Amino acid sequence: MFKKVLIANRGEIALRVIRACHELNIKTVAVYSTADEFSLHVKFADEAVCIGPPPSKDSYLNIPRIIAAGEITGADAVHPGYGFLSESAQFSKICEDNGFVFLGPSSDIIDSMGNKAKAKQTMKAAGVPVVPGGDGILEGPDEALEKANEMGYPIMLKASAGGGGRGMRFVTEATDVIASYKSANQESITAFGNGDIYIEKFIQNPRHIEVQILGDKHGNAIHFGERECSIQRRHQKLIEESPSPLVDEETRKQIGDAAVSGAKSVNYVGVGTIEFLMDSEKNFYFMEMNTRIQVEHPVTEMVTGVDLIKQQIRMHAGQKCPVLDNFQLRGHSIECRINAEDPSNNFMPFPGKINSFHMPGGKGVRVDSHAYAGYVIPTQYDSMIGKIIVHAENRERAIIRMQRALEETIIDGPKTTIPYQMAIMKDKVFKSGDFDTSFLETFKYNSEEE
Repeated sequence: MFKKVLIANRGEIALRVIRACHELNIKTVAVYSTADEFSLHVKFADEAVCIGPPPSKDSYLNIPRIIAAGEITGADAVHPGYGFLSESAQFSKICEDNGFVFLGPSSDIIDSMGNKAKAKQTMKAAGVPVVPGGDGILEGPDEALEKANEMGYPIMLKASAGGGGRGMRFVTEATDVIASYKSANQESITAFGNGDIYIEKFIQNPRHIEVQILGDKHGNAIHFGERECSIQRRHQKLIEESPSPLVDEETRKQIGDAAVSGAKSVNYVGVGTIEFLMDSEKNFYFMEMNTRIQVEHPVTEMVTGVDLIKQQIRMHAGQKCPVLDNFQLRGHSIECRINAEDPSNNFMPFPGKINSFHMPGGKGVRVDSHAYAGYVIPTQYDSMIGKIIVHAENRERAIIRMQRALEETIIDGPKTTIPYQMAIMKDKVFKSGDFDTSFLETFKYNSEEE
C-alpha cells in the first residue's frame, strides 16, 4: 500500500480523496494555487504545497510544478481527481516516468478511450452495442454529407477529442451538414487542439445511463450498477441518481455485463465509467468511457455501501477486485450538484464570499463540500461548491428526503442552483421517472415561486 498520496486537484474531490487516504492510513499532500490558500483540502491534508497563481494553466495544469511538489514531499502516488489532468495521457506517463504511481489508467488506455472514435471501435470489437454510425474519423465535410445521407437524419457530428457538448452538432437535414461539420471542426480545434470529427445516428429522446466499473491488475473487472444522468443542461449534469427509474434487473445485468466486457477488453485498472444512451425500449448504445472517478460517484456508494476511492487506491496497489455474490442495489440515492450560479439569469456564475453556510443533516443525508462560512468562491474555477446526496428505501422517499435536505441548506451570499433543484424535485414528470435528456428544455422554472 502507498505511504503518501499527492492529490493533483482542488475543492470537494481533493477533500474526498484525503478522507479515503486517511482511512487507509495513507499520508496526503495537497497542492493549491494562491486562490485556494484557505480551502479545506489545504487545511486537512498532512502537507500542502503552493504550486502557482490562480490561473489553472499556471497551477493545477502545470505538470512540472505538480511533479516537483511530489518529489519534495516524498509522495509515492498521485491521485488526479476529476477534471484538470485526470484524463491526460501525458500526465499519466510523466508520473510513471518520475516514479509515481498514477491512480488512474495508463497513458495508452487514456489515449484509446479519450479518442471517442477509437473507443467506439474498441467497444464494438468487444461486443458492446454502439450507436449506429460511420466508423472512424471523417475525412472532411463531403464525407460527412455522404455518411449522413446513407444513415438518414437526424444525425450527430461529434468531436473525437470532445466533452461537455463542445464540438458537437445536431443536424436534421442535408443542407446543414457541411456548415455544421465546419463549425464543429473549428470549435474542436479551439477547445481541444484536435479537429477530428465523427458521425453518429441521433437516438431520439434517449436516457443517459452510465455504469460504474472497477478493474484490477489481475484481469478482473466488476460493475456496481448504473446511474441515471439524464437531468442535464447543455450536456452538463445537474442531478444524478441510482438506480435508474428505467432500468430493471434484466436490463441491469445486460448493460452491466456489456460494461465489464468493455473494461476487460482494454485491461482496465481502477475505477471508470462506461456511458450509454438508452432508448425507450431499453436498447442501449456505448457513448464514451470516462477513465477517472466521476463527480456523481457518491450515489453509487450510497446504494452499494462501497467506498469507490478506497477501492480505486487498492486496485492500483495490486489488490484484487472484491467478489460480489448476489449483487443488488440497496434502496435509492439522488445527488444534487450545488453550483454557485443564478438559475434565473441563464445560470450566470456567482463567485464571491459565503457569509453564512449551513448544510443539511439527518438520516440518509451526505454532503461533500469544501465550502464554509467566510469562504470566498474563486472566479477562476468550476462553480460547483458541493454536492448533497440522499439515500432512502425507494425513489419516492429519496425525492422527499432531498426536498427536505435542500430546504435545510443555507448558503448566504452567492446565488445557487438550490431553488432550481427544489423545483425539479416537485415536478410531476421528474417524480414519474419518465423523462429523458431533453427534460430541462421543457422544464418550467419560476424563480418568483421559490
